[in-house]
Amino acid sequence: MKRILILASLLTAPAARADDWPQWMGPNRDGVWGEKGILAKFPKGGPKEVWRTKINGGYTGPAVVGGMVYVMDYETKDDIRKLSNPRPPKGGLKGKERVLCLDAKTGKEVWKHQYDCPYTVSYPAGPRCTPTVHAGKVYALGAEGNLFCLDAKTGKELWSKDFKKDYAAKTPLWGFTGHPLIDGKNLVCLVGGKGSLLVAFDKDTGKEVWKGLDSKDQGYCPPSLITAGGKRQLLLWDPEKIHSVDPETGKPYWSVALKPHYGMSIMAPKKRGNYLYAGGIDFVSAVFALDGVKEPKEKWRGEGDSGLSPVNATPLLEDDTIYGVDQGGVMRAVDLATGKRLWGTTKLTTGAKTASSGTGFLVKNGDRHFLFNEKGELVIVRLSRKGFEEIDRAKLLEPTGVAFGDRDVVWSHPAFADKCVFARNDKEIVCYSLAAE
Repeated sequence: MKRILILASLLTAPAARADDWPQWMGPNRDGVWGEKGILAKFPKGGPKEVWRTKINGGYTGPAVVGGMVYVMDYETKDDIRKLSNPRPPKGGLKGKERVLCLDAKTGKEVWKHQYDCPYTVSYPAGPRCTPTVHAGKVYALGAEGNLFCLDAKTGKELWSKDFKKDYAAKTPLWGFTGHPLIDGKNLVCLVGGKGSLLVAFDKDTGKEVWKGLDSKDQGYCPPSLITAGGKRQLLLWDPEKIHSVDPETGKPYWSVALKPHYGMSIMAPKKRGNYLYAGGIDFVSAVFALDGVKEPKEKWRGEGDSGLSPVNATPLLEDDTIYGVDQGGVMRAVDLATGKRLWGTTKLTTGAKTASSGTGFLVKNGDRHFLFNEKGELVIVRLSRKGFEEIDRAKLLEPTGVAFGDRDVVWSHPAFADKCVFARNDKEIVCYSLAAE
């Protein structure tokens, strides 16, 4: 049995170095950056800029593997800022989606893969999903459901899928956003269509291994893996329910109802101990007590003055606490077992005032966190149940995106690798050194 468990862990572990950032939220999709030798605070004048490279629009975070940076953008002649609002552009949008490979030391382009991709999505700045890099391959999913497997060194196309043509999936209002997940020999994707909410593909050939689940709308949640009761489980939150399935077959284990407004099931449900937490817009949040592969029991459900209801970013669970950014942009600490709010502040995120769908991306390194907020600032902060200690902050990028037509934002999760931070907006991608001197 011990040998089997060791083999399983090897199969699911990403083929990347400890200081790589091969996918959304890092090596284990948990927002933890394990690299050592990182500065305690910024030098005078801010962190050292290593390079700055022009790119086009997109919400895609970068991935960094083996000295290369992989990121997606959208090339169009239209004015993205004017079109960035809750309504999709009338008549659609013409342009090209691009997968870019840059040298991590210089920012120079190594290769690019591009394809025509008309947009019908709201906020059409560009792709949403961070590329997933594994064992010499790059898996890139665009906003309209175009999935490509590319050779990581050359950009050569190895196989591809079109979710709308292959599975009759409809493009969600805000595009396809489920960051692809590697699980052993499979690539698991949020797809949509009848009986294919989740699809597992052979990661080397693109052949369908299994498909499963039905939902009126697919939502925006990345698939994720947990273990409960000794069973590995694949989780997905659609706009109606959180689902658990067998990752080998797609066979359902359980589901529980949790309905965010506007179909915005965005965050990946997070497990800590025996508890599972999820939350979304309009004060929807809950914690469930896991019971193996049986339907979990509700522990608490958030209301207007309790819980944590994030919009664009998945919170972190540490010890007995949920840390994350609430829908008004308030950075909060919430008791995991009860949903009681322990403290909240906008000083780390949006500034003095709350802001609709206010956003900040939180990454843990040692005993501190790095928070990249929607103003383009990187904040070093120490968090606890009692409060927060801001250590330092620096401006990395200008917020070039637009939220609700009147607020400039940058809504893209940065990457942390090679003792550097890699961040992007709709005009450029930058690399700053975070190495201790």
